[in-house]
Amino acid sequence: MSACSDKKMDTLEHPRTTVELGTGALTAENIVAVARYGAPVELAQEAVAAMQSSREVIEELAADDKPHYGVSTGFGALAVKQIVPDQRRQLQRSLIRSHAASSGAEVDTEVVRALMLNRLSTLATGRTGVRPGVAMAYAGLLNAGITPVVGEYGSLGCSGDLAPLSHCALALLGEGEVRTADGDRVPAAAALAAAGLEPVELQEKEGLALINGTDGMLGMLTLATADLRRLLATADLAAAMSVEGLLGSDAVFAADLQALRPQPGQGASAANVRAVLAGSALIDEHKTGGFTRVQDAYSLRCVPSVHGAARSTLLHAENVAGCERASAIDNPVVTLDGRLESNGNFHGAPVGYVLDFLAIAVADVASMSERRTDRFLDTARSHGLSAFLAFDPGVDSGHMIAQYTQAGIVAELKRLAVPASVDSIPSSAMQEDHVSMGWAAGLKLRRAIDGLERVLAIELLDICTGAGHARRRREHLPQRPRGHGRAVRAAGGGGRPRPGPVPRTGNRSGPAAGGQRFPAGRCRPSAGPAVTLGA
Repeated sequence: MSACSDKKMDTLEHPRTTVELGTGALTAENIVAVARYGAPVELAQEAVAAMQSSREVIEELAADDKPHYGVSTGFGALAVKQIVPDQRRQLQRSLIRSHAASSGAEVDTEVVRALMLNRLSTLATGRTGVRPGVAMAYAGLLNAGITPVVGEYGSLGCSGDLAPLSHCALALLGEGEVRTADGDRVPAAAALAAAGLEPVELQEKEGLALINGTDGMLGMLTLATADLRRLLATADLAAAMSVEGLLGSDAVFAADLQALRPQPGQGASAANVRAVLAGSALIDEHKTGGFTRVQDAYSLRCVPSVHGAARSTLLHAENVAGCERASAIDNPVVTLDGRLESNGNFHGAPVGYVLDFLAIAVADVASMSERRTDRFLDTARSHGLSAFLAFDPGVDSGHMIAQYTQAGIVAELKRLAVPASVDSIPSSAMQEDHVSMGWAAGLKLRRAIDGLERVLAIELLDICTGAGHARRRREHLPQRPRGHGRAVRAAGGGGRPRPGPVPRTGNRSGPAAGGQRFPAGRCRPSAGPAVTLGA
């Protein structure tokens, strides 16, 4: 995660079809479209009707003499205190103001927009008891490109993402600071006025309904799964190119061998590698030119096992995210038969676990990539390539330090793989005595994905550089375009590439925003129709 790396929404090269929110679940594509590309939103009539119906339940309870949590009482450890009617609107304002207490670096715009969309989706289910006008005002913020400023610290993931959601609710009241669609940081009141929006005055239960949910961690999970689908395809491509460039064998990727271990995802990864290596002159040479190496190193031979396991992890994470998007998370909730009931559905454990699980998979895929890169640089293992891929070793250090950079990133990814979800810290006078830390898990996963992208980019850069050397070492091969094998040609490798800056995953230009990014003008892989992006 890069704090505030790009405040202006990227709305290019992506359809801006309006996302309609009904009483059902959003899709992952909906969230990416709104969060990352600024697609507009609107509420379906069924959602408006559901919200109006549940609001009538809240208003009836507000007129009751009995205490009802969130309607006529305080919150958390203060739930024992009943609030008289003429103080309840102040109660809702005070709740939002007190809970908007985040700190630290500013969270990426796409994360905040994903959080807001997920909360709006829950409001649209009609289970929270807010007035339709509140949800419409929330939609107005999204459509105007107004993004509340949220600090990275403040959420324990239970009751949901309280502090981040409170900053968003604060903007709805015309308070706090926001980013405009142009990226300017301004007071919320000024941004609302410029967009023709009116601040909202909250009534009973509405403040609580705006801040009680796992929306931030769910948003980060959804964006991460979209990015990882593309990065795992890139990892397969890079591995295939490395097998070819290091004179490896494609025999181990045979479909019948992979079928002996039918782990989900393994077959798909092996199929990708086979598709890229098919017809490679360098691979064919092994089969007719007296190739004697019995086995390749694990970083080449075991690619389907590792990449396949990552795919299986991703599939599990996507299933969890789908269930969470289909949820109506608040406390208390208005049930379908009109009861107001407290619950514990806001606890972020399901989401926190898979955010941590994905960070483990990301670290392992990156670690394998770094090992393949290192083989290209070592004359004892690169099978004829120059030391460190230097064109004049000794005078030129080649890619020696690029691999250092990879190694440093991989070391960081291993630290980021330490789970956050096991580190509960009690809060709220022991009322919230076990929390999920899912928000923290989401933030570290975003940083991990950024690292994986950089590691794969360096591997691809080294492969393309090695292709230039390979052209000279294999002049005896039959005529092929630029002397490359199929895998390197698929990546556009050739010439004498010079190391360029490794691009950073920003708010709008991450892998899901436009495919994998690599050093400009260098080797840009194209997996081709045979390489899938699926899990």
